[in-house]
Amino acid sequence: MKALIMSDSHGWEKEVVEVIDRHKDEVDAVFHCGDSELEKSSEALKDVFTVRGNCDFGSDFPEEIAETVKGTTFFVGHGHLLNVKLTEMNLIYKGEESQADIVCYGHTHVPAAVQEKNLVILNPGSMRLPRQYPVGTYVLLETEGKEISVDFYSLEGKRIDDLSKTFHKNG
Repeated sequence: MKALIMSDSHGWEKEVVEVIDRHKDEVDAVFHCGDSELEKSSEALKDVFTVRGNCDFGSDFPEEIAETVKGTTFFVGHGHLLNVKLTEMNLIYKGEESQADIVCYGHTHVPAAVQEKNLVILNPGSMRLPRQYPVGTYVLLETEGKEISVDFYSLEGKRIDDLSKTFHKNG
């Protein structure tokens, strides 16, 4: 299973389409972790699992989603309602409640990937307004057997080695 995960594109439509088009033939699902600032009807978000961020005013997107793709369950929430700037505990609880394998969030604009309690928790960073990293980022996540690869990419499609990680499922 392979998924494209992005967040915090803040009004960028052309760039979202470019990233999706670059990987559409190799991924099984695309997730946007909020603050797209696009309408649900936007062609850029067609067939994209998208949640509402704190800058998505008046949007029809859900606050959170849990979606299973080829046996891998994702919990996705933007993070502003889960206090992600203070703690990861709410993400862990939501992941456990939804029996997720992968927990995705945005809001902080900081790319991160960690494993806690057999959950991979990741923030793909911000495409448009990166923090604590010099370029905008997104993630390609791949599961194969008990291995979960989280590869971060620049908007130009170059893999970012110092952010990318591989995790192993327990049990």
